Amino acid sequence: MTADGAAASVMVGIGETYFPAFVLAISSSQLACGLVSTVPMLLGGLLQLCAPWAMRRLGSYRRWVVFVAAVQAMAFLPLLAAAAIGALPVSAVFLVVAIYWATGMAGGTGWNAWAEALVPARLRAPYFARRTRFTQSGIMIGLALGGIILEIATRWNTLPEAFAALFLVAAVSRLASAYFLSRQREAPPAEQGTVAILVAGCHKNGTVPFCAPEAGGLIDAIRCHLDSRVLLYMLAAQAACYIASPYFNPYMLDQLQLSYADYLILVCLPYLAKVLCVPAWGRLVERIGPHRVLWGSGLVIALMPAMWNLSDSFPYLVAVQAYSGLGWAGYELAQLLLFFDTVPKERRVTVLTAYNLFNAAAVFGGSILGALLLSQLGAGRNAYWMLFLVSTVARGAAVLVLVRLPVWAPRPQAVASPRHALGHMNR
Repeated sequence: MTADGAAASVMVGIGETYFPAFVLAISSSQLACGLVSTVPMLLGGLLQLCAPWAMRRLGSYRRWVVFVAAVQAMAFLPLLAAAAIGALPVSAVFLVVAIYWATGMAGGTGWNAWAEALVPARLRAPYFARRTRFTQSGIMIGLALGGIILEIATRWNTLPEAFAALFLVAAVSRLASAYFLSRQREAPPAEQGTVAILVAGCHKNGTVPFCAPEAGGLIDAIRCHLDSRVLLYMLAAQAACYIASPYFNPYMLDQLQLSYADYLILVCLPYLAKVLCVPAWGRLVERIGPHRVLWGSGLVIALMPAMWNLSDSFPYLVAVQAYSGLGWAGYELAQLLLFFDTVPKERRVTVLTAYNLFNAAAVFGGSILGALLLSQLGAGRNAYWMLFLVSTVARGAAVLVLVRLPVWAPRPQAVASPRHALGHMNR
């Protein structure tokens, strides 16, 4: 399980992270560069609605998760071919990336239920804390390798071949992840015998079926288990973040004209900061609870976009990215604990599937608003500054939802993998 996480994280670092740079290289469109991280996510959120039905048909977590991991690896092959020939319509790139996101979301819901069945509750918190270090390290290794390859390729004028190499390594890493997944044992018999009930979203006695992906049912599936204000904040914060976050890549590469080496440093720093800060946030959660940590870290990340407006100095940008990682470490930990302690495992696949869809819709809505602002303001430096300011105001307004949230203490055993549970989010 640890090897699977490390291999899949290398794929994220060297493949997923460089989707925007690839689109910018083949299209020279700043808007397309920003939207490739969000529009396909919404399409993926719709496609992954088949996951509960598919897992029920297969009757196995392992078969489903291994299958979608292999399909996700294959999604890199069209991008690899496009990079090799140096051309691919942006719409085709968006479709391929949508398949990538759909398989990631669909596999993540089953993986979480499977992992919970395999890892005893008394070992869950320390094990996943250690596993997170390997996954974050895998992302940073992928990012570093990708940045080095692109920097060398820029000097040698071989950028298309470099992107092809990145996507090849990403595909191989995901295939390695699928292999490690296939070597894990199935869920214990007691768990395996109820897979059909769990993935259908039923209670253990099977009296409340939830198999049809209807909008009303999806909303009810979430609201039954999550505090409405927590849910509203999660979605509002996602929309507010994605007003600006998809456009950091074109801002750094096109407006600031950063080299791939400098770009690599700025992208890696938040991950490094999160690895270093998570233990401190964990101790703070034990003292004051995840609700207050979610509120406090929400204030920290609210200020981040506006800070990009203050200076273009590279050392200053390094400090801003480190600050960003500090805030997101607390936010993601608190969000994870709130989500998994309030949703019972017999409903988790259904609720995660529903949450993935609405989360993707919030991401899409925020990114479209950002795209409209950029197109109306001319996509110049001043337009980006206004975009970052709007995102800051929206993030701050979202935090107000949590002001009167009741204090709550987490159950330590309700800890799982952030990436597989709630999806990977770059902000």
